[in-house]
Amino acid sequence: MSDESILTDEFVRQLINVGEADLLIGVPTYNNAATVGQVVQTIRAGLLKYFPRERAVIVNADGGSRDQTPDLVRGASINDAQVSSDFQALRTLHCISSEYPGEPSTATALRTILASADLLRASACAVVSPEATTIEPDWIERLLRPVYQGIYDFITPLYRRHKFDGLLIRNLAYPMTRAFYGKRIKEPYASEFAFSGQLGAHFLGQEIWAQEAGRTGTEMSLTISASARKRGPRANNAFAGSRSSSAGVTAEDWR
Repeated sequence: MSDESILTDEFVRQLINVGEADLLIGVPTYNNAATVGQVVQTIRAGLLKYFPRERAVIVNADGGSRDQTPDLVRGASINDAQVSSDFQALRTLHCISSEYPGEPSTATALRTILASADLLRASACAVVSPEATTIEPDWIERLLRPVYQGIYDFITPLYRRHKFDGLLIRNLAYPMTRAFYGKRIKEPYASEFAFSGQLGAHFLGQEIWAQEAGRTGTEMSLTISASARKRGPRANNAFAGSRSSSAGVTAEDWR
C-alpha cells in the first residue's frame, strides 16, 4: 500500500482543510473511549499553554472503533475565538479523526500519522498513546520543543518506573540498541516519541512497512531506523514522569 493510498479521500479532505501545520500530534486508537478523552484534553492543554502561536493539529488514526473514540477526539477542536481553561487560543486547533483501511494495526496507524505529517509539512511531530492516563501538559513541551527548535530530530521519553517495571527495556532493548548504534535512547520501544518532519519522511521511505518486524514492533523498528541513519539523527531523551496504561485494550491486543 502506497503512502498516498493509506489516506482515505475523506481524510485527505480534512487534512487539506487544515492547510499546513507547524506541530502535529498523532493519537493511534482502537476502542479507547475510556481513556482517550482525558489524553486528548491534556494534549490540547499542553499545546495551548506552550505553543499558543503555532499552527497545531491533533490527528487520530483509528482502527475502526465501535465506541465513541473518534467523537471524543474531534470534540477537542477549538477555533481562534474560544477560550480553553486558563489559556486563550490564538489560532485554530484542529482535531481530526479518520478510520484507516484494513484491520486494526499499530503499524498502519503510525504510517497514517506519518503520511498526514508529510502532507501537512509539519516541522515537529509527536505520537501519544491513547492510554497514557498519567500524561501532563508539560509532556507536550518536553517532547516537541527540542524538535521544533531544531536541536534534536528524535526524542523519546524517560519514565519514572518501579524497579521491577520495564525490565526488558532497561536490561535488553536499551543496551542492545546502544551497543549496535551508539545512541543513548533509553526507551527504544516507547509509545510516546517525537520526531522532525524530515525524519518522518525518512520513516515513510523505509521498507519496514512490508516487513514482519515493522508490522509487529513498529515503534522499535522506527527507533532502529532512526538510529541506523548514517547522518544522525540527533537523538535525546526527555523526562516524562510516571508512565501507566489503562487496563483496557492495549496496543498489543490489536497488533
